[in-house]
Amino acid sequence: MSRVSSPELKKFMDKRILIHVQGGRKVTGVLRGFDIFLNLVVDDASDESTAGDKKSIGMVVIRGNSVTSVSTLSA
Repeated sequence: MSRVSSPELKKFMDKRILIHVQGGRKVTGVLRGFDIFLNLVVDDASDESTAGDKKSIGMVVIRGNSVTSVSTLSA
């Protein structure tokens, strides 16, 4: 019986993060939760896909299979 390991995202919890999503989109926000499939719950999220434009999108769930990278933003 194999055990599924959880993603190493605990260090990002309740911190402001930058998420790169397939299709060149970028989302910033505060990580509130995640699961073993890397689905992310992001609060106070903003879509920053277009250059210089930041659109507030509230609380969102980002599907794990569309995430290409996650990094913290310095406070």
